[in-house]
Amino acid sequence: MSDPMRPRASLRTAVVWEVLQEALERRVKSTGRESLDVLDTGGGSGNFAVPVARLGHRVTVVDPSPNALFALERRAAEADVADRVKGVQGDAHGLFDVVERGGYDAVLCHGVLEYVDDPAEGVRNAVAALRSEGVLSLLAAGLGGAVLARALAGHFKEARQALENPDGRWGEGDPVPRRFTAEQLSALVEGAGLRVGAVHGVRVFADLVPGVLVDTEPGALEALLKLEEAAAQSPAFQSVATQLHVLGETQGTSGA
Repeated sequence: MSDPMRPRASLRTAVVWEVLQEALERRVKSTGRESLDVLDTGGGSGNFAVPVARLGHRVTVVDPSPNALFALERRAAEADVADRVKGVQGDAHGLFDVVERGGYDAVLCHGVLEYVDDPAEGVRNAVAALRSEGVLSLLAAGLGGAVLARALAGHFKEARQALENPDGRWGEGDPVPRRFTAEQLSALVEGAGLRVGAVHGVRVFADLVPGVLVDTEPGALEALLKLEEAAAQSPAFQSVATQLHVLGETQGTSGA
């Protein structure tokens, strides 16, 4: 399988990868083009960009970190997809200083909205990079998962602070500037002119299960993966997921 499906990494990316891969397949069928143009904003060292390139697509990665882009270049070369992966230094705020508007069949915006000054602007820029028909893959930190994690660790005041804080932060030492609910992310997508094609909870259980159990219990990893996939589409479990994934589609794009 591709990079996102390495045993441990798969717990963090399997649900997103499956949804993304299906969305890209639909775009291939719809456009009649085997190779799509994909933009990965904040794509870092290529956790998704390289596997997407392995599917035969052309991927442009925009990231502010030169080190991450260097790692991307090396990773793409090792995967023999260097000709289909291009790294560009930049960020979501100044996206069109480095890429063209309306030039992409799909845009990935993973782990970006937590850190930008204006999430709505970040989503609007991502959508503006799409062609008239295209898909947006949006992945961001979930509020409920952070509250649950702090509570289970015995940090009850921090859990309550995250629950009541407008940005979902549990304190000054919180490394994540902003967290979202599924409703907030869906509203951002719809506000930018797309329709919500799907919402999934990511890492509902993975961050709560002791790693030693997953690593040593026979069949535990596969069983946990299947549990994650089964719970991902349930709103009840999305509300406590560590991350939330929203697939946005242009109004003319057919769904699954």
